[in-house]
Amino acid sequence: MFFNLTKRQLVCFGAAALIGVPSFFALKSIGNASLATMGMIIIMLPLFLLAMYEKDGQPLEVIAHHFIQVTFIRPKVRPYQTDCYYAALMRQYQVYKEVDAIVSKEKSAGKRKAARKSDA
Repeated sequence: MFFNLTKRQLVCFGAAALIGVPSFFALKSIGNASLATMGMIIIMLPLFLLAMYEKDGQPLEVIAHHFIQVTFIRPKVRPYQTDCYYAALMRQYQVYKEVDAIVSKEKSAGKRKAARKSDA
């Protein structure tokens, strides 16, 4: 685009200019030029940071979102819990044994019923 800036940077710089220049003249009418300049810099700085700051390919708002998630929203202590593969296999084996016992119990009950019917 213009001056080899991205669309994001152009939008942020434009928004900073739209906010910063009127604030400069408003502050200049109240105080001196140095105060107005410092106020304008402070007002425009967040938009410049949004336009320019990037870490590991992520813009500032993504980094801020991750920081807020980690610091305030998610729990501080996350207990480490593991499910041992062999313990899971043993539980599955116990379930198979229980099912096998139920099935064999039903089969033996069915054989007894068949034997009673044949005796009758």
